[in-house]
Amino acid sequence: MDTGTFRGLITLILIFAFIGIFFWAYSKRRKPDFDEAANLPFADDDEQPTRDKHASTKDEADSRHDRGDKNR
Repeated sequence: MDTGTFRGLITLILIFAFIGIFFWAYSKRRKPDFDEAANLPFADDDEQPTRDKHASTKDEADSRHDRGDKNR
């Protein structure tokens, strides 16, 4: 088997892999999953991101102020 035949077989395998992935991605069975994934960036989160409860206690904030830390 020479290099040209080997490259031809690899190309043929890659073409079949591409066609397989194409049909898998565009099959009707996968459409609901892909539609759901496409809408994930627009999903509304129930909770807003907050700081750690420990870091937001009043004692912690007072001790930062007492130390002269201006980075609140």
